[in-house]
This record gives sequence, structure tokens and C-alpha cells, in this order.
Amino acid sequence: MVLGAAGEELVLRVKEATDGDVYVLPPGRLPADPARLFEQLVDGELPEVLLVGPQAASQEVFGLAARLDVQCPGITVVLVADPTPEIWQEAMRAGVRDLLPPTADAGAIRAAVERAGSAAAERRRVLRPVEETARYTGRVITVASPKGGVGKTTVASNLAIGLTETAPQSTVLVDLDVQFGDVASALGLVPEYVLPDVAHGPAAEDTMVLKTFLTQHPSGLYAVCGADSPAAGDTVTAADVTRLLTSLAREFRYVVVDTAPGLSEQTLAALDRATDVVMLSSMDVPGVRGLRKELDVLRELCMIPAGRHVVMNFADAKGGLSVRDVETAIGTGVDVVVPRSAAVPASTNQGVPIVAGSRRDPAAKELRRLVARFAATPIVRPGRYRAKHRAAS
Repeated sequence: MVLGAAGEELVLRVKEATDGDVYVLPPGRLPADPARLFEQLVDGELPEVLLVGPQAASQEVFGLAARLDVQCPGITVVLVADPTPEIWQEAMRAGVRDLLPPTADAGAIRAAVERAGSAAAERRRVLRPVEETARYTGRVITVASPKGGVGKTTVASNLAIGLTETAPQSTVLVDLDVQFGDVASALGLVPEYVLPDVAHGPAAEDTMVLKTFLTQHPSGLYAVCGADSPAAGDTVTAADVTRLLTSLAREFRYVVVDTAPGLSEQTLAALDRATDVVMLSSMDVPGVRGLRKELDVLRELCMIPAGRHVVMNFADAKGGLSVRDVETAIGTGVDVVVPRSAAVPASTNQGVPIVAGSRRDPAAKELRRLVARFAATPIVRPGRYRAKHRAAS
């Protein structure tokens, strides 16, 4: 384990509790960057437990813990501080796993370190190696459609949950339907902070604070939930979106973006930042025609990223359209066809994405195929061109 921000007396108690198996960081302010924090460790081996003493400011520790929770989720952080309800709440939100009072004796310290070590070992067991995760950070997947009612939020939330299964603690879902977003309902979340708070508050200025403003789903998925009202949502500009997605892409392996119908300024900003776009339509004539028009506009604006995935939702053999008809109409191939399923609206109403529940439902199987398209392929970075809508501004 590693101990930092501790006085001599606490160092002695920790050494007694761990039989001397502890690396003590030199005095001074804790680095904000996890890489700098551990760069001086022998062989670069990451510890299971980081114990932070009372000499570090609480907000410093919370910011560092939040970054460790994303970048090094196999490390458990324990903080030595007075365990008041307020400190407990902030600590848990930041990813600190335990609090020890400053007066804790060697026995209490030993017990806390053993609990923390067990938690770290369990998380490392289910996580992929840190080096493998690092190769894929920064994939921004924008889910877009010209029309409403085609299941964008359902597809986006299921995609995000599916990616969380492949990359625990490394996926975030952003509700960018700024007026009427309902990601929170689809996932059964009650957020403390919503999109305008994340876009305009302290989180917009400091990526270390950003993690503390996100809402966490029991699966390990993080979410930026939609605004409380249309008026509040309208305060989020395209520039805010660009800044937010850029910050999230530095912290997460996958950033899934649910957008509003059409091509609002916020959606265009999300498309401009995307490494991938999921173009979604219902399998009916109005939906397919709308998709063709949107694809034409995006091609003209040079805003279709290299990673393009076309998804047909609500497919029904009795609807009169075949996949070949759709491909002819839109001028490109269809990648995933999600059949109509009674289980999907039921899962949405329950706030439980279908990929997390049903294993046999045909719609769930197709949504997992969509997840596999991202989990199995590397990032394709956007080109160096400037999109026409920005070049003209």
C-alpha cells in the first residue's frame, strides 16, 4: 500500500498496522495526476490501497480519488478525516471507499487496510488490465436521428450499459436532448446534478471536479442527465457541448451521446466531436426518408465520422419494408436491425435497459450486436478537416 499526506506519528501507526509493508510518499502536496502520484514507485507497480492522511485538503483528495476511480479503478482510496455525514457524502461521491478517524489505532487501521485491499482485489479481478483500457480511451459515440420517437434514448442507454459490461467504470452516457431528455428515467436515476450544472459549474473548469458531478448507475455506468426544464437546457450552447465532450473523452474510454431529434446546434457539436455516429431510424417510409435527408446534409457538411453505424429500429416483417429496400433508399448499408419487441417498452418503463435483463429477447440480441461493433474495434480519430458549418461561422 501507499501512504501520503501523513505526519510522523500516523506513519508509525500505519507501519505498525501493516508490519512495515507500506511506501510513504514524500511530504508535500499530493499530485493531481495519478500518473505523477505513482511515477516514483519501484517498477511502476500500482498499489492496491492508497491511504491519505489529514495533511491533504479534502477537496484535493476528492479530486484525485475521482480520477483514480476512472483511470486506476483497481486502487482503493482510504481517507483519514473526521467521519462527519458531510465528509462521508462527498467522499463516497468522489470514489473514496472508507474513512478513518485521525485517532484510529493500529488495529483499526489494519482492519480498514484489509477491507480496502479485498475490495481492490475484487475490482481488479473483474477489470481488464489498465494498459489495455488505456489504449481505447476517448471514443465519442453520438446517437442521432432526424425524427423523434424512433428509440434514440433506448438505443443509447442500452449501448452505454452494454459497453459498461465490457469496460467497467469507463463509460459515460450524456443526455444531450437539452429540452426533453429522459436518460434519467430510462435508467431509473435520480440525479443530484444535471446537464447545465455540468456544463456551467465548477466541473466545466476542472476535469478533476467533473467526475463528482456525474450520476452513477448501479452497473458502474456514469451519466450526465438531462436538464430539469427546457429553459434550463437551452442555456447549454454548442461551445459548452464541445468543451464537455472533450473533457469526458480524456477521462472515459467510451462517451455515448444521446441527442435531440434533428440537427440542433448541440447535436452538430456532438457530431463534430464524434469518432463514431449511430444513425437511427424506425423502419417505415417517413423515418427512412428522413434518415436519407439527414445523411445527405451531413455528407455536405463533411460531418460523418469514419465510424458510421446505421441502425433500423422497430423492424417488423409485416411492415412492408425489407432491409434491402431501406439500403436502396438511403444509399448505404444497414448494420443492425432491431426487431419490434414488447419487452423494450416494459424495460424502459421499469428503468432497466433490456441488455441488462433479457438474454433471449431478439431485440436484446441485436442491441448486443451493436455493442460488439464498438467493443471489438479500435478508435478511428476524426480527420483534420474543418467541418463546413464551422468554417463558415
